[in-house]
Amino acid sequence: MAEAAEPGPRRLWIRDPRAILAEGAGGGIVVAGTRIVECVAAGAKPAGPVDETFDASRHVVIPGLINTHHHAFQTLTRAHPLAINKPLFPWLKALYTVWGRITPEAFRLATRVALTELLLSGCTTAGDHHYLFPKGLEESVDIQVAEARDLGIRAAITRGSMSLSDREGGLPPESLTQDDDTILADCERVLNLFHDPAPGATVQIGLAPCSPFAVTQRLMRESAELAARHGCRLHTHLGETLDEDSYCQSMFGCRPVDYLEEVGWLNDRVWLAHGIHFNDAEVARLGKAGVGICHCPTSNMTLASGRCRTCELEAAGSPVGLGVDGSASNDSSNLMEGVRHALMINRLTYGAEAVTHRDVLRWATEGSAACLGRSDIGRIEPGREADLALFTLEELRFSGAHDPLAALVLCGATRADRVMVAGRWRVIDGQPLGVDTGMLREAHSRLALDLFGGA
Repeated sequence: MAEAAEPGPRRLWIRDPRAILAEGAGGGIVVAGTRIVECVAAGAKPAGPVDETFDASRHVVIPGLINTHHHAFQTLTRAHPLAINKPLFPWLKALYTVWGRITPEAFRLATRVALTELLLSGCTTAGDHHYLFPKGLEESVDIQVAEARDLGIRAAITRGSMSLSDREGGLPPESLTQDDDTILADCERVLNLFHDPAPGATVQIGLAPCSPFAVTQRLMRESAELAARHGCRLHTHLGETLDEDSYCQSMFGCRPVDYLEEVGWLNDRVWLAHGIHFNDAEVARLGKAGVGICHCPTSNMTLASGRCRTCELEAAGSPVGLGVDGSASNDSSNLMEGVRHALMINRLTYGAEAVTHRDVLRWATEGSAACLGRSDIGRIEPGREADLALFTLEELRFSGAHDPLAALVLCGATRADRVMVAGRWRVIDGQPLGVDTGMLREAHSRLALDLFGGA
């Protein structure tokens, strides 16, 4: 007697959205397991039977946003009096004096706050660049992976590093740096433990020296070799300020992009945070190499770092994504807010007709996915992962809005009503499942004041 066939995954029809950022999906989409399996045309029904229907007639549906640059630990030092009203280098030097006090429990809460904020803003993949490893915080990556898994958000966690202290021409104090061998050994450890290169991965690890000027040339080169062996991405800060250009000239006798090429980082495995101060020739070189750029509009405006050349970089061939950057230079972890800021600053740069709401939403989804080297997320289409953000337009700020997709950006949406990651609802009615946000805020705020309030 033949055995009965195993039942397939349950099929959910997210039906008749008010608007959707997808082609041919006016009637919604069908999700089975972790993936989108069908786009339904307006007025049509799914091709096959469904097990469940969700009425999305109140919702504007977009692909889950993808954050490609953050520093979660900085949620503990938002609007800190030592750092406000300063440009990047003085801001960093002021905060280095307090960041060394962070404890594992404080870091865990900081990560949970950052990831929860991102999720509530419609973000389904959270990138974090953690480069701070004072004594006692050696297993930071392990903490972040555990928090991401517990919350149910997809994670792109980069193991950062600093090996040049202020004694050796770097910026940070010696207490915040590690030696090259320690860094490389831990990079290998976390890659072996957590990195999943397969499509649909919920956790991926990248290697991310804080900047080429915070680590040795050896560490830059060997990080690139290690990334190639493990099939992972490389990430660092570059081109953020004019001070950085001067610093690079004095340390290495060349501009930052020249140094990037010298250490083997000018390739399509790399994405850079900020990428503001590149000349025309450098833009062309980065584009030809396929180096991705994470545009951080909110942080760039807060620190007055400058304007990213997004349109030129994209035209040259560089993927352009978005990031919130650290919560001490933003000072929030809201990527939907960052989408609006990207629209405003790029219109100021290029003109009102040159950058649209669809462009900045594309940067926050497809562009960010390309920076992470992923083709399984970032769009609503069959075969992609079912990572979705659903917004309603029921606040006063949206009253009178005519184009629902444009309204999300122009009228300032900041909080999703529902968020799905890998086919599972993680936010329902504006609340993250399994998280008491009141208790989280209280515990996080108390630790922030206890550790850093007297600085």
